[in-house]
Amino acid sequence: MKRLPAEWEVQSFVQIAWPHIETDWLPYLNDANACYRNLTREIAKREKLVIVTPDPAGVLDQLDQIDELNRGNVSIVDVETNDTWARDHAFITTIEDGMRVVNDFGFNGWGMKFAADLDNQINARIFDRLDGKFAYRDLRRIILEGGSVESDGRGTILTTSSCLLAPNRNYYTKEEAEEMLRQTLHAERVLWLDHGYLAGDDTDGHIDTLARLCPADTIVYVQCTDRNDEHFDELSAMEAELKAMRTAEGKPFRLLPLPMTDAIYDDDDDDFRQPATYANFLIMNGAVLMPTYGQPENDKKAMEVLAEAFPGREIVGVDCRVLIRQHGSLHCITMQYPK
Repeated sequence: MKRLPAEWEVQSFVQIAWPHIETDWLPYLNDANACYRNLTREIAKREKLVIVTPDPAGVLDQLDQIDELNRGNVSIVDVETNDTWARDHAFITTIEDGMRVVNDFGFNGWGMKFAADLDNQINARIFDRLDGKFAYRDLRRIILEGGSVESDGRGTILTTSSCLLAPNRNYYTKEEAEEMLRQTLHAERVLWLDHGYLAGDDTDGHIDTLARLCPADTIVYVQCTDRNDEHFDELSAMEAELKAMRTAEGKPFRLLPLPMTDAIYDDDDDDFRQPATYANFLIMNGAVLMPTYGQPENDKKAMEVLAEAFPGREIVGVDCRVLIRQHGSLHCITMQYPK
C-alpha cells in the first residue's frame, strides 16, 4: 500500500529552520527568535525536533534561554539556508509498502519570487542525518510545496488550482497535476478549490492558509462574515465549494469554520495587509499548535473550533504576529515526519 499520511498520524519528529542574520528576519530578529523559542519548547515537550541552521552556536544560545526545554528531543543540523519556510522546502514523506520514503521535490521560492538556491539543497544535505530509517527519492524536477497539499491519509488530496496550476511552477493542466499527485503522493482522488485567497500571501494560495483536512471527514476552513472585508466574496465562494465536496463514501464533509482575523497591517506600509490565518496550525502527537495574533476574542474562538476538530488533543497557542510580517505563520515554518 502506498499513501501520503495524514498530519494527525503518529509522528517521529518535526523539522524547522531557524532565522538568522542573513535572512529577511534581520530587522526584527529578536522577535522572531522569541517566537521560535516558544515553538521549540512546545514541540520538544511532545516529540523530537530537528533544527536546520547555518549558525549552530547561535541556536544553542537561543536554546539556553528556553525554560523547561526537553533538550534530549532537540538536535541541530549545520546547513546553509536562504530562509525558514520548512513546510515548503522540506521532504514530503509517503508510506510505501511499509517503508517511509522522503520525497525531495523542487522548491523555487513560490514561483521564483524569492531566492531558494540554498533551501532547495537542504534535503539532500541532511538526509543521512535524519533520525530514523527512510528511503530517499529525488523529485526535484517537479516543483511542489508541502503547504500546497492536504491529505486525509486514505488517498484524498485537497489542494488549490491557483497554486498547483500556476505557470511559475510546472505549467501543468489540471489533468497533468492530478497525474503527478497520483504518481508521487499516491492520490486516489483530488479535491480542488478554485476560490479563496489571503491578502499579502506570497504562495499563490496554499491550501494550508485556507482549509485543512481533519479526522472524521472534517474540514476546518477560514470563514469571512464581514461583507465589507476584501476577502468576503472569495472566501464565501470557497465555502460553497467546500459544501459541495463529498467524501470518498459520497457523504458531505463536516465543516467547521474558523474566524477571520481582524485586519493586521504592516508597520512600514499601512496599506499592506498581512496574511494572518488560523488555518495555519500544526498537528502533533497529542496536541495542535495554533497561531495566535493578539486578538483575544478571535484567538479564543479559533481555539474552540480546533478543540472540536481534534478531541483529545491539547490546543496550544503560539503568538505568531512576527511570522506574518514575512507573510507566513506556524504551519509554514514546520514539517512533520511520520513514525
